[in-house]
Amino acid sequence: MFNKLVGIEPLDLIPAAEKRLHDFAKEVVLYRDIPEGPEEMAARIGDADAVLLSYTSTLGREALEPCRNVEYIGMACSLYSVESANVDIPFAEDWGITVTGIRDYGDEGVVEYAISELVRCLHGFGTNPDGSPAEPWDGVPREITGIKAGIVGLGKSGGMIADALHFLGAEIAYFSRSEKPEAQEKGYRFLPLQELLRESKVVFCCLNKNTVLLHEAEFEALGNRKILFNTGLTPAWDEVPFARWIDDDNRLYCDTVGALGNERFLDHPNVRCMKVSVGRTRQAYIRLSEKVIENIEDYLKKRSEQ
Repeated sequence: MFNKLVGIEPLDLIPAAEKRLHDFAKEVVLYRDIPEGPEEMAARIGDADAVLLSYTSTLGREALEPCRNVEYIGMACSLYSVESANVDIPFAEDWGITVTGIRDYGDEGVVEYAISELVRCLHGFGTNPDGSPAEPWDGVPREITGIKAGIVGLGKSGGMIADALHFLGAEIAYFSRSEKPEAQEKGYRFLPLQELLRESKVVFCCLNKNTVLLHEAEFEALGNRKILFNTGLTPAWDEVPFARWIDDDNRLYCDTVGALGNERFLDHPNVRCMKVSVGRTRQAYIRLSEKVIENIEDYLKKRSEQ
């Protein structure tokens, strides 16, 4: 059991999970607002030996150095890589602090969003940002059937989007760090990035935070009259070539301003930004909570066995 567990910001845990935290620590303190910076984070942590945080703050050396009792940091958000984490994991490990994170808790909502928006685009459902009636992307309503769809990043969410599109009749190509035998078995084609961009009518970027693959040459390969989805937390592109590309006859879909990258694009007629995280559904909060609790249980069990 921990002596003191502190949630330094809103964690989005369901009530049952918040109650469960009291089984793991003699004292539990949960803050309901976001700290303004490292100094306030350090003050909130104080003498705690366990810390929980979500994705809205970055916990680094400046906040951790004054807090010598910390032995465990639980991320109630995605941890895909050390580089993309909002915790300074190398510093924490040097100090003997264990850091855990979760993943794959909001992918279902992302898939539903991607399919929903693509259908609306292809059929011309709804209205444009200026309130005028939307028009079908090809001038005439069309199905997903037969559309050439490119997936950039065939991880969990990218794979789920590919499977959903494939079920609806799309032709799937993908680019990732390595070829996936299981994708080949499904008939998905592995292509070099620029070739995939040239061939695809619609492209889905499903990349880790701060991963940028679309530069000047990639936008040239992507070309005009294309649909681009970004389902990552941050832009998958360099801003300058993206700005030129979106000014042409193209369309971008993303859920959050963070995924868009710059608020100046919010009012662009070719941008459709929901300004809400589509993966944060009722079911996602349950999955998130279960994974956070499981990580704490695993850590305490291993510690008791040492």
